[in-house]
Amino acid sequence: MISCVIGLAALLLAALMPGDGVRAQAASVLAEYIGDVAPGDLAPGADAFGSIRDDMPVAPLLQGGERIGWAFIASDYVGTTGYSGKPIHTMVAVDDDAIVLGVKLVKHSEPIVLIGIPDSKIQALAADYAGLDLVKEAQSGGTAHELDIIAGATVTIMVIDDSIVRAGLKVARDLGLGGLTAPNAPTGPKFEINPEATAPQDWETLAGDGTLRRLSLDVGEVNAAFEAMDDPRAAKRALKDPPETNFIDMYMGLVSVPAVGEALLGSAENANLQDWLEEDEHAIMVAGDGLYSFKGSGYVRGGIFDRIVLIQGDTSVRFRDKMHRRLGAVAAEGAPNFSETDLFKIPADAGFDPTEPFRLQLLVQRDVAAIERVFTTFEMSYDLPAQYMQEVPGSAPVPAASNDAQLMADQDELAAQSALWKRLWLDKTQEIIVLATMLTILTGAFFFQGFLTRSERVTYWFRMTFLTVTLVYLGWYANAQLSVVNLMALFGALTSDFSWQAFLLDPLTFILWFAVAAALIFWGRGAYCGWLCPFGALQELLNQIGRKLGIPQWTLPWGLHERLWPIKYMIFLGLFGVSLASLEQAEIYAEVEPFKTAIILNFMRAWPFVAYVVALLVAGLFVERFFCRYLCPLGAGLAIPARLRMFDWLKRYKECGNPCQTCAHECFVQAIHPTGEINPNECLNCMHCQVLYQSKEKCPVVIRKLKRRETASRGSAELDRAIKNHPNLKETSNV
Repeated sequence: MISCVIGLAALLLAALMPGDGVRAQAASVLAEYIGDVAPGDLAPGADAFGSIRDDMPVAPLLQGGERIGWAFIASDYVGTTGYSGKPIHTMVAVDDDAIVLGVKLVKHSEPIVLIGIPDSKIQALAADYAGLDLVKEAQSGGTAHELDIIAGATVTIMVIDDSIVRAGLKVARDLGLGGLTAPNAPTGPKFEINPEATAPQDWETLAGDGTLRRLSLDVGEVNAAFEAMDDPRAAKRALKDPPETNFIDMYMGLVSVPAVGEALLGSAENANLQDWLEEDEHAIMVAGDGLYSFKGSGYVRGGIFDRIVLIQGDTSVRFRDKMHRRLGAVAAEGAPNFSETDLFKIPADAGFDPTEPFRLQLLVQRDVAAIERVFTTFEMSYDLPAQYMQEVPGSAPVPAASNDAQLMADQDELAAQSALWKRLWLDKTQEIIVLATMLTILTGAFFFQGFLTRSERVTYWFRMTFLTVTLVYLGWYANAQLSVVNLMALFGALTSDFSWQAFLLDPLTFILWFAVAAALIFWGRGAYCGWLCPFGALQELLNQIGRKLGIPQWTLPWGLHERLWPIKYMIFLGLFGVSLASLEQAEIYAEVEPFKTAIILNFMRAWPFVAYVVALLVAGLFVERFFCRYLCPLGAGLAIPARLRMFDWLKRYKECGNPCQTCAHECFVQAIHPTGEINPNECLNCMHCQVLYQSKEKCPVVIRKLKRRETASRGSAELDRAIKNHPNLKETSNV
């Protein structure tokens, strides 16, 4: 059941995303925060801001009374929200050449940054955007710069980057900076594909009239490109082949145009292509030969062709294995023999316009160290020849009504937000697969726990192995640690402007919450708290090590233990109450959870936070899962709805608790009452009581049954011997 949540989540995405809208603001964010930022902090030498324009939320940035640029806040132009569900307000200054002068982080509500990561790190990262060329970003589809990620704040950094780049491009186009113009401005008639067009049938003519475009590089050109890079190691690893050797000879054609597809693919293959393509989808054919493969082999493992990217305007399309088909020989007469010929599908949601120019960017890599590479790019532009297009009737430019323009802007914004979370999901493909595998294994273990728990040794090592993967991979590597902050953020979103986009930005957390929701119905909170919580795994693994080292284990008196249970519920209710007044304040108090220090930031924090976590872990050496038992607000928050679970999977005998106390004494979190009942709010589903339920050495009920069988079997054997030796039976048998 838990593994099914992946599919459930995917289905809900399509249904729920269209309901999200761009939140309109009554007044500009710039007007609210412009007084909080010193002009000199935004650009060196700046000493004042001019008046905010009436037609758009930008203000002149002045130096000595002369305008040196324009200042704006990204959240006035884009609606991308952070992990908190709220915008991250960054003030940006850009000059007349569309070069970013400076960036200042003004306001945010990101939990990971509030306390976990020093504000100075985020401010320094924002300041590094000075010098960003928005013209190059427009030409590359937003991929012309390198993105620096701070460990533990991946989502936050990507939201900041997305906001700065997209908002900067909008402002630059609206103001005409750097020669950029608004992409939606009507400049002439529109065109569409002419279904009646025909194409030449021979390769030479197709290449000559622009139907096919070519990128040809030799070894000398590639070596020269790497020599021009700042990294001297690239030049030292130059290719040793003669300079004139063919490095790559690559051709591209837009085969979704019927005439082009017919000429390059042939009738049968073109028909297959049209069947493959859905409405508004397009496809290109890429053929190449030489030393370098435009496909590479990485896509086999990760599903992404990382050496080529299609770019049109601000849109970039990276191809995945499901968007790819191999092609045999090219049908056009006189076509060369290529070592690789492939079709790549352009999805409908990319907004690709086949009548507009686009380009294919080739990434060339070179190893400079054992596990390090440097990259350079080459581009092949494509502009569909006019012979394949026709003018759309009545498409002369007409100024759009203001409502229509706003609607189009909102749709563009939603598309951009969707592209951001989809990009994050694609980047996390490996982690998603591992998490799905873990959920599937755990689901199987729960459903077949009767079989698993027949062996105490097998159950123990299965649990220890699973917890190790949870801690090392899910926790320290993937940072997939749920928090009570997630619950408070969800409640805050539900009571305000709810947006799924904020939750989709972290795919592992999103999937885990769906898994938790399903598990609460079947098994209670123990599925997560007992198996999938990285900090819980850390506590239990350390306690097991402590036991091996001889550290004594303390069992609290039942009366005291029972009175300590409610502490975590009081902490949860307190945090929930504070969140109603101020979510930011509640997130600060949520530092009672040690998850951020121990799992997300790997103990790299100020000493009071580290000392607090160490104290909890030391307590856990003597009282197993000390924090989980008495202090965890997330566990308390999950235990409340877990009371609605529909099934009880744990088997019990009527003798359990009276008189037998074996399970109660061996339950490592004391979740079994002296009377024998298992408290589902405290049970972590470790399955140890199910091991005892079948134990032939520890469970009195099982031992008694075995003795009865043994006695009955022995009595039956004696009776057989007596019957066999009975004199009457012997006499009868001799007759």
